[in-house]
Amino acid sequence: MNNTFDSILKRLKILQPLMNLTDDQVKLLTTHKKISQAELEVNGEKYPAWRIMHNDALGPGKGGIRFHPEVSEDEIKCLSFWMSLKNALVGLPFGGAKGGVRFNPKEKNKDELEQISRAYIDAFYKVLGETKDIPAPDVYTNEQVIAWMLDEYEKKVGYHEPGMITGKPVEIGGSPMRKEATAQGGFIIIEQAIKAFGGDKNNFSIAIQGFGNVGLNLAKMLYGAGFKIVSVSDSQAGIFNPKGLDINQVIAVKEDKGRVAEYPEAEKISNQELLGLEVDLLVLAALENQITEENVSRVKAKKIIEVANGPITSEADAVLKEKDILVIPDILANAGGVVASFFEWTQNRTGGICPPEHLKKKLEFMMKDSWNRVYTLFQENDENIDLRTVAWTVAIERILAAEKWRGHLK
Repeated sequence: MNNTFDSILKRLKILQPLMNLTDDQVKLLTTHKKISQAELEVNGEKYPAWRIMHNDALGPGKGGIRFHPEVSEDEIKCLSFWMSLKNALVGLPFGGAKGGVRFNPKEKNKDELEQISRAYIDAFYKVLGETKDIPAPDVYTNEQVIAWMLDEYEKKVGYHEPGMITGKPVEIGGSPMRKEATAQGGFIIIEQAIKAFGGDKNNFSIAIQGFGNVGLNLAKMLYGAGFKIVSVSDSQAGIFNPKGLDINQVIAVKEDKGRVAEYPEAEKISNQELLGLEVDLLVLAALENQITEENVSRVKAKKIIEVANGPITSEADAVLKEKDILVIPDILANAGGVVASFFEWTQNRTGGICPPEHLKKKLEFMMKDSWNRVYTLFQENDENIDLRTVAWTVAIERILAAEKWRGHLK
């Protein structure tokens, strides 16, 4: 696996002269505040696990927990860094954190998943809490995993604290909109981008890499709005039909047979082939490091939106810029999930309950506001400044301002 944090360091090195960042500021941005590591032991097996806080100048840590066989400390450090930027960009009172356990959840039954979920909390509950660090679902974790984690946390501390974690079932303090919020936020950003850069959605071809919770829900929203989705893929393979896919049927096949490749009305393709399709928009909704210097030359999409975290390396970013392929960065495109988590956390702490329609309007306002701030600055800068640079600049300035007010920087 690529050392993804090296990619972050390279981006910051490029950004340093543009933002006039001092070495002390760069050091602060690249130093994680707290790295907690444990080895969970369940039924005689051991699972490496992490909870990492990148920065908490703006507020308590916020970020998901993923279950995946390739989880590593480097990956979690990167994800927590991106969470710091994401929360800062959209104006939330959160710092950045992330967690993970290295194992393949597809090989475990429900009882084993519950035991691993509870073991995670047993290992890290002392660094978690509604005013310390608030987890959420991520790759291969869901509201059931979050419910087990909340229950275990409350057993350990001896009192109810639903605000210590978000993405819960509605019955125990969750928000009805949280599950689809990341996709909803991405959908809003896509609509704003098309409005800004031009395009007819009826003839706008889209390919989506990743068909988990976010990719599937985003595909459903785009299809329902009249967009033509020509290709989707899951972790196993992809499908392609230049005339467009019936996304409702693809979802039905995925739910019934477990893989999109069983959908009959399309050509079977690989994930790499999907990345090279000539489409108007390529949606990256899988994992990090999907477009690298090894495969970037094959990318032919006119625009790319990062709904996954860190799917493009810094080296590939530079090539895409040379090819004049616009990239809408992850810290903007996938912020809908953490915005909805903020709503859930706020309700848990205040005891107030807002109607779902009100929360959807607030999500739409916050995503559009974030887009408008980034796009306005993008227009004001010269052509060498891309959307990612603008988004990172806005986020970093907010974090550094908070650090200065706290007296941590001169």
